[in-house]
Amino acid sequence: MKKNIFHILYIICFLLIFGQSENGQAAAQKQFTVVIDAGHGGNDPGAIGKRGREKNINLNVALKLGQFIENNCNDTRVVYTRKKDTFVPLHRRAEIANNAKADLFISIHTNSLASRNSKVSGTETYTLGLHRTQENLEVAKKENSVILIEDDYKQRYAGFNPNSAESYIIFEFLQDKYLSQSVNFASMIQKQFRQSARRIDKGVHQAGFLVLRETSMPSVLIELGYITNPNEEAYLLSEQGSSALAKSIYQAFLNYKQHSRKSATAVSPVSEPEEDIETPESEPQQTNIESMQSPSPVASKPSEKNTTATSKKTETDNKPVFKIQILTSDRILPAQSRLFKGLSPVSRYKENGIYKYTYGESTDYNRILRLKRSKVDGKFKDAFIIAFKNGEKMNINQAIREFKKNR
Repeated sequence: MKKNIFHILYIICFLLIFGQSENGQAAAQKQFTVVIDAGHGGNDPGAIGKRGREKNINLNVALKLGQFIENNCNDTRVVYTRKKDTFVPLHRRAEIANNAKADLFISIHTNSLASRNSKVSGTETYTLGLHRTQENLEVAKKENSVILIEDDYKQRYAGFNPNSAESYIIFEFLQDKYLSQSVNFASMIQKQFRQSARRIDKGVHQAGFLVLRETSMPSVLIELGYITNPNEEAYLLSEQGSSALAKSIYQAFLNYKQHSRKSATAVSPVSEPEEDIETPESEPQQTNIESMQSPSPVASKPSEKNTTATSKKTETDNKPVFKIQILTSDRILPAQSRLFKGLSPVSRYKENGIYKYTYGESTDYNRILRLKRSKVDGKFKDAFIIAFKNGEKMNINQAIREFKKNR
């Protein structure tokens, strides 16, 4: 009888230990989900060259990319918006990504121009935003025009006209909280295209792509090359070319995933907040900070105070300085920009090539929290509090801990 009891207890202990081990391993190896979107398809051929069609080039590279990931990344789930020559509406592509709770969205396309510009070649990668050049606008128009073959596009896209420049004004007011990650990934892609595939690098750009607007994760739209350039079309249609492009995107994906996993290691939240102190929601993760100089004031008036990390230096030295981040942009905005919605003075800092704009500045976290609630939340619902120390950005939870300690 005693032997039986001992045997049962041994089995229970073994199962408990083994189960905890398995759960721990599962938690440590959280699955990363990437959605690969082959642009166009079915009755939508996309751009047409002398020998090929965009929809087929996109699908070929998308499937190769997915195969690279599936064969080499056991911790990654690959979801495709299409694996065959079928038509998928733009809104449905975004729905697939959102429903999959994806960590990354990659939309693959092929560029084109009028025949008189058949010598133009090169790769470029886009993130969501307002176009800065007519050329970028034309790329967005071309990719968005697919909605015109959808039956209910006027209702589905709230009257958006892909061929009207006025329709793209809506993208000026978008605040994409994943912009930093998207630009970071786009830069990695272009680096691989340039170094590994030896393609002409046309850079990272922003434009108003509907398929990116609807996604809820870092997202990019890749233009593999110009089907209207005979030499580049031959490369895109070749086994060597399509494989080299897919492998370049795959390598950029590996680099991005590695960086995102590292940056996801956050400091534990502050326990038992005192008085008015609240632990904020985690801000969007940011990696590869290029320049961490203190934010410089947008306004040029010399009388403005408290707009940089150097103001009141003796007071802020060695103490966290809290600010409210309200929006990001790929360009410097004028002090009186309507995008600030009347908030002034506003400061900026540059990170990963993106200008990030903040309002308010104080070593008192409670003061900034009250300012956010009273003046910012009604205008910028996605605003969040960030912190700097000695001019360098720091983890917000660590900053709050230091604030509590110094009180």
